[in-house]
Amino acid sequence: MFLGEVPAPLLAPLRTAVAPAVAATPPISLQLAGGGRFGSRRRPTVCWVGLGGDVPELTALAGRLAAAARGVGLTVEDRPFRAHLTVGRWRPGQPADGDLPGRLAGYRGPAWPVPEVVLWRSRLGPQPRYERVAAWPVG
Repeated sequence: MFLGEVPAPLLAPLRTAVAPAVAATPPISLQLAGGGRFGSRRRPTVCWVGLGGDVPELTALAGRLAAAARGVGLTVEDRPFRAHLTVGRWRPGQPADGDLPGRLAGYRGPAWPVPEVVLWRSRLGPQPRYERVAAWPVG
């Protein structure tokens, strides 16, 4: 949802602003459901699995988190929130099966409770690394 890294001076204000946004979230449960792609069938870019369950509550949480981030001066994407889990990316110029996401159409996984919201720091590169920066309990 956020664009870029959170500058160090904004991290503490962000932590403070996010806490009530998450605290207002009731206990929620989600499940993997269906799938799709970003990009065309001939030139797909991202394969994703959709989410089912308490998606309206998750969408409301995403809105509160975006407002909290904007409130501390961070840039947030303007496009609507689409609940999904990215499971893969196709590299430009490499063979791609754009029909793959369609094979997930009828899939419904088990439901799981969402215990927390986590802020991660991404270190992208040949071997991406992810560092947990902060977490807030849900419900």
